[in-house]
Amino acid sequence: MSEKTQSTAEWTAVVRPRTGWFDINLAELWRYRDLIGMFVKRNFTVLYKQTILGPAWIILNPLLTTVIFNVVFGGLAGLSTDGTPAFLFYMAGNTVWTFFANCVNNTANTFVANSGVFGKVYFPRLTTPISQVLTALINFLVQCAMFACFWVYFALTGAQLHLSLWVLALPVVMLQVMLLGLGVGIIVSSLTTKYRDLAIAVGFGVQLWMYASPVVYPVSMLNNSPRLQALLQFNPMTAPIEVFRAATLGGGTVTAWGVGYSLVFTAAALVLGVVLFSRIEKTFMDTV
Repeated sequence: MSEKTQSTAEWTAVVRPRTGWFDINLAELWRYRDLIGMFVKRNFTVLYKQTILGPAWIILNPLLTTVIFNVVFGGLAGLSTDGTPAFLFYMAGNTVWTFFANCVNNTANTFVANSGVFGKVYFPRLTTPISQVLTALINFLVQCAMFACFWVYFALTGAQLHLSLWVLALPVVMLQVMLLGLGVGIIVSSLTTKYRDLAIAVGFGVQLWMYASPVVYPVSMLNNSPRLQALLQFNPMTAPIEVFRAATLGGGTVTAWGVGYSLVFTAAALVLGVVLFSRIEKTFMDTV
């Protein structure tokens, strides 16, 4: 075997430039699953480093938010909760929304936050936003456990609660929320490399998006305004929130059109996000 052939045979992987619009190698991402796990661990370490309560904030943050929603929107504003306990109603909406918001906010700064690492060593760049949504998923599962505890408490105290068959769809719905957050987040991250204003506006935009979603009010509240109710169905987060409430509280307004639209929007956002991410990845050293 010649020296050249022997030298070539020693390589286990060859990194080549990519020119396609949809450059995503799932097999390569799977090979780097250990790196994704390290990034997830890093995310937790960075987030809760030098904090007194540490990971307890995973529970305290949504709990305090739910209490505020219960006082302001349930007590002072007197908004309807479709006959379900107000505390559980707000906690259900807030749990799903916090999951989505964390996915968007944590991935929206991928290029800028990791520019130093990206310029030094090769690895699939999508591992960083994927690690962020997995971190958000872990937080969501912990918050779901807290929601389950409160659900059992209210059920034992006589509240009219019942699970529905929509429970079977929850894993798919939560996967959709994660992919939607990933898609929107990497779109913002890709655009932020050129338009830094988006890094400032994303938090405000997500907050406004929350009030355009049925987090603190039910879709049924708009029964007297068919146009507004129809407009609300164009929000891709409406269906997941309503499905979660229908599954766990027996309420919610779930329509086949709303669920289908939400799934299509999620797929489109994810594809667009991967396309933009792939294009920016090739030239990020010139734009970041």
